[in-house]
Amino acid sequence: MKTNVSRTLKTALKATVIAGLLAGASTAFAQSSVQLYGQVDEWVGSQKFPGNQRSWVVSGGGMSTSYWGMKGAEDLGNGYKAIFTLEGFFLAQNGQYGRFTGDTMFSRNAYVGIEAPWGTLTAGRLTTSLFVSTILFNPFTDSYVFSPMVYHTYLGLGTFPTYNTDQGVTGDSGWSNAVQYQSPNFNGLSASAMYALGNTTENGAKKWSGQVLYFHGPFAATAVYQYVNFNNSPGDLTNPGASGVLGLKSQGVGQLGLTYDLKYVKFFGQYMYTKNDQGALGSWHVNTAQGGVTVPAGPGTVMASYAYSRDGGGLDQTRQTAALGYDYPLSKRTDVYAAYMYDKISSQSSGDTFGVGIRAKF
Repeated sequence: MKTNVSRTLKTALKATVIAGLLAGASTAFAQSSVQLYGQVDEWVGSQKFPGNQRSWVVSGGGMSTSYWGMKGAEDLGNGYKAIFTLEGFFLAQNGQYGRFTGDTMFSRNAYVGIEAPWGTLTAGRLTTSLFVSTILFNPFTDSYVFSPMVYHTYLGLGTFPTYNTDQGVTGDSGWSNAVQYQSPNFNGLSASAMYALGNTTENGAKKWSGQVLYFHGPFAATAVYQYVNFNNSPGDLTNPGASGVLGLKSQGVGQLGLTYDLKYVKFFGQYMYTKNDQGALGSWHVNTAQGGVTVPAGPGTVMASYAYSRDGGGLDQTRQTAALGYDYPLSKRTDVYAAYMYDKISSQSSGDTFGVGIRAKF
């Protein structure tokens, strides 16, 4: 009898211990998570940049740049979470990682941080506030192939492909060696501030930005400013000789954006002022404006956008870019699209891009 009782107690104790371990494991799993996600975008068509020859392409990133990522969060209690994100671009047409040869593996985002009741603090490589503002307030969002505003902001000054123009923003859509603070959402209003170090003995190699975002019903707006200082040592220009920008000392960019959604049509508007300082070589500024709409059409959406930029000095150029496209969802995660874009820089032959593509998210 004692033996049976002993065995029964041991079995019950073992079951209790196992149940406790399983409960602990379940609780730990519920308090932390890791996600794998991304998208693949490919398009087929023709592309001719201003002043260049036409090419026929099977290429990536027609409507959005292909990327994959991992992110995770661990609940630390009392409203605090530890978070991390690793995101890298890739070219599906040839299997190469990055957006171009020489791009880093996690060039989209690579950071760790803390979420708290007072806001979110992150450090690492971070997407810039100017890029967020640029893509949220134009109909073609983050398309480096068909978005006029992306062309005027990021495809012009020391970027690839290099244009014979001194218009555009220097640097990338992400900053390395950066720290960012993002405030909580106050009835649709939020703010953020970012500072990036040059990680060199040259203290002047620094970047900083600030942004305010507001979303309320059908209306949304943003105001953002970023400043990049090279202290006469330009480190972000990939080919300053070809772009005509030598010894760029600093650049300041201010951008305003707004949208208003009437359901049957959504309006987009942006204004950007760019001030460039070449030190002893002088300075110049660029005014840029963009207007666009999206209109529901059947199960899909028609997109239209026009952007205009003009130099105040420098090469004294104007640039006009217009795009029209249609996006058709096959499911919640897969869509097909067709688009055309016209691009004209003064004193150069015009360019245009047209094609069809498919985008799948996972």
